[in-house]
Amino acid sequence: MFEIREKEYLADGICIMEIYAPRIAHAALPGQFVIVRADERGERIPLTIADYDSNRGTITLVTQTIGYSTRKICSFEVGEALRDVAGPLGHPSAFVGEPLEELRGRRYLFVAGGVGTAPVYPHVKWLHEHGIEADVIIGAKNSSMLIYTDEMRAVAGELFIATDDGSAGFGGLVTDVVKELVEVQGRRYDECIAIGPMIMMKFVSLTTAKYDLKTTVSLNALMVDGTGMCGACRVSVGGKTLFTCVDGPEFDAHKVDFDEAMRRQSMFREQEQLANGRPMHKECNCF
Repeated sequence: MFEIREKEYLADGICIMEIYAPRIAHAALPGQFVIVRADERGERIPLTIADYDSNRGTITLVTQTIGYSTRKICSFEVGEALRDVAGPLGHPSAFVGEPLEELRGRRYLFVAGGVGTAPVYPHVKWLHEHGIEADVIIGAKNSSMLIYTDEMRAVAGELFIATDDGSAGFGGLVTDVVKELVEVQGRRYDECIAIGPMIMMKFVSLTTAKYDLKTTVSLNALMVDGTGMCGACRVSVGGKTLFTCVDGPEFDAHKVDFDEAMRRQSMFREQEQLANGRPMHKECNCF
């Protein structure tokens, strides 16, 4: 059992939990994820690790309440325990295995959208702890949906905010901020890492391609069972069929077929919406 040590809501429908999982906390690296089950009859939910503390033996998970299972997870309170938390799974971000001498000569740009801001944080924190500078762009629909801004300011070189409605920071898209930094201000970056909604990552990729800027994206939103058995997270990368959970979750953005990935992501949207609007039987485990 995995006890919930802390819990709060970052925004409407976005829950953050600190969970006691010492083995995972000691092994976790940026980019990895865990599989969570709320109870013994619960659905397997893959969640990216948003932070980890080996001294406290805890990991941090951020969950957006989309369906029955995510609402179930967020219904747990401090002192209660999740049935299973398995991990860390997936490949860590490529930079954690590279020589620090080389990394310290690079400059990174991170683009985070919505809930994708949470898994960006451990990347930037790891680089900061190892003396590597990274600028961060956080995008959201409006100021009420912004998360992790204070935490990110503490570890980022510079933090830039973009909101669709202009209620905080720059009024517009994250891609407009990328253009401002590169084209107008003349900033040079060696790599961009983008995590967020699929459509956002697609257009960040199209934007950075014009600058020949190496770009990495995390396709964690495609995962279902997290083991490669279900096949739901198949994605075409450079013309090859790969599985997000076992081959990723991070890939070269300029090789990802985003249109195919978005079609796969929306394949069962109608059924999900019907299920979410239907009263759930107390023994039902699906949505």
